[in-house]
Amino acid sequence: MSGYILAIDQGTTSSRAIVFNDLQQIVGMGKMEFTQHFPASGWVEHVPEEIWATSLWSAKTALKKAGITAGDVAAIGITNQRETTIVWDRATGKAIHNAIVWQDRRTSKVIDRLKAAGHEKLVSRKTGLLLDPYFSATKISWILDKVPGARKRAERGELAFGTVDSYLIWRLTNGASHATDASNACRTLLYNIETGDWDDELLALFRVPRAMLPTVKDNADDFGRTEKSVLGVSIPILGSAGDQQAATIGQACFEPGMMKSTYGTGCFALLNTGTDMVRSRNRLLTTVAYRIDGRTTYALEGAIFMAGASVQWLRDKLRLFKDASETGQLAKASDPEANVYLVPAFVGLGAPWWDAEARGAIYGLTRSTAASDLARAALESVAYQTQDLLAAMRKDWKGARDTVLRVDGGMVASDWTMQFLSDILDVPVDRPTILETTALGAAWLAGWKAGVWPDMKGFSKRWALDRQFNPSMDPALRKRKLKGWNEAVRRTLTK
Repeated sequence: MSGYILAIDQGTTSSRAIVFNDLQQIVGMGKMEFTQHFPASGWVEHVPEEIWATSLWSAKTALKKAGITAGDVAAIGITNQRETTIVWDRATGKAIHNAIVWQDRRTSKVIDRLKAAGHEKLVSRKTGLLLDPYFSATKISWILDKVPGARKRAERGELAFGTVDSYLIWRLTNGASHATDASNACRTLLYNIETGDWDDELLALFRVPRAMLPTVKDNADDFGRTEKSVLGVSIPILGSAGDQQAATIGQACFEPGMMKSTYGTGCFALLNTGTDMVRSRNRLLTTVAYRIDGRTTYALEGAIFMAGASVQWLRDKLRLFKDASETGQLAKASDPEANVYLVPAFVGLGAPWWDAEARGAIYGLTRSTAASDLARAALESVAYQTQDLLAAMRKDWKGARDTVLRVDGGMVASDWTMQFLSDILDVPVDRPTILETTALGAAWLAGWKAGVWPDMKGFSKRWALDRQFNPSMDPALRKRKLKGWNEAVRRTLTK
């Protein structure tokens, strides 16, 4: 059987697809950005049909660039932006409302009422998550309440809910498969991470009919086969994982204590805790890292909502530069004495603060502040936020003490940013040769399940280091910079 694997990586700002050969090398790629919709302050939406169209175009383009046909592909793996919520008509496959994106804060008041009623302890115990509009449950309920007749239709089983993985599986199989995986299900506030199933008590709390929900499978599992008309032949879909869990797999973080951090639109750090379901005392998330052969591996996760998106804001809204790749050079040319801090709370602050009402702020501006100083502040904010996460993880679990951080995502191409990250964290930072680790993780799930790629140990041996960044900052300077950051965050918080 061919060792080619097609990975569909559906992200927040673009859809991409990558073809890997049997040596896990990239041989073809397609990528297309799609529109971000902001109907109101703090609201973020995507058009589901655009998600589907760009994903399909990317898959066909990747196959063409690889010089192969769909018939050469052994299996498909899917990875996706998590928590983003889509509700569609089972009869037509058409969404009844735009996708509500993970960054969206429209249900903040609902969350506040649930917290005030004392429900967060129950929710956290069952899901490992906190009550926050970030997750899917209140998004589903909002759609059912706002679209005329939707709630009754959902109760009759006429409507389907899915995160983006489930929606793509439905479209690829022409409605034959309504499924998700444990790593995506656990991000909905509806999935009990102890029982490994949807939870009736949570469904009642969030007013979500069970009839809407997909079947929850392992990450390496049979998710159905593509309808022949989609790609020309029927291909098995054998892998699925939320983007951050897929990156954890792609970084071969299979051992407890291994940690990865992905720097894309947001930043998400996952620390593998093995079979230990570590309950955070510092407002981190306990999440499913992956479920394979029915066995669940857990992780501590810290979520930062704005990383690369802060750079996009400087580029697209303030127009300080034309390309995000310029930021490293700008930061290098900035005034080292300019103590400018950007707290990127554009859509609230994530872990460990979880302040949905906080908004972005810049501190330390003077008349001499230049574009280079703002670019540097944006890049530095990513490192400061990662340090907040690592400090919380170390308080929660002793296995996080001697961490080497494996990094991926678009921002890690910047040597300046990665060196500053190592300096602020005071730990080594490993950048792999393959930066498309999210897609690689989804590909490994499918390739291993198809029997054409190696097992965990064999896959881990092929992980290759591009460069290790080691801390070199003077400890006194590091302490002073972190003090300034903590003061900036304190001033920004609303709680």
